[in-house]
Amino acid sequence: MKNNQPFVAGITGGIGSGKSTAAKFFEELGIPVYNSDTRAKTIQNENSEVKVKIIAAFGEEAYNENGLNKPYLSKQVFQNNEKLKLLNSIVHPAVFQDFEDWKKAQKSDIVMKEAAILIESGSYKDCDVVISVVADIETRIARTIERDGLSREEIRARINNQISDEERIAKSDFIIDNNGDLAHLKNEVEQTFIKIKKMI
Repeated sequence: MKNNQPFVAGITGGIGSGKSTAAKFFEELGIPVYNSDTRAKTIQNENSEVKVKIIAAFGEEAYNENGLNKPYLSKQVFQNNEKLKLLNSIVHPAVFQDFEDWKKAQKSDIVMKEAAILIESGSYKDCDVVISVVADIETRIARTIERDGLSREEIRARINNQISDEERIAKSDFIIDNNGDLAHLKNEVEQTFIKIKKMI
């Protein structure tokens, strides 16, 4: 640890790239992983200040009796880049603070921040290294159809709303290729882990 602060590895990737599976493999190697997307959902449901701002920006329909009305909000933001930026500007500062609190509680020399919008949000600047998980577009579409049951058109709309792999790669220290099977991905993670350990 440097100044009692753990080394922060950020991991990101576009929809269907397999970043969450890669993060699980890192977790198996002993790295605590903070899942920004999961925590963001919790914060949107439980942080009263965030809820008030979301309702002000997107209307009462943003929440229902089950909490955050995700289908409604997704429809609002995934076809409108300005609304997506607005939502991120409400949620991101709260997630940033939540991560800082989580990081202080960890005992590990290395921690990992998993985030779909690590680059777009500027969070990558707070990481010591950035890892991007990449896969071909068709592979990503097939995986997402299988996982989420979305149509090709819906997935393409989400991919088009995210930055490209080229833009991610330009900001990354390590690239994990996930065009193969799980054994291939696990090997890529292990090789990256060895390289990161050498940096500390």
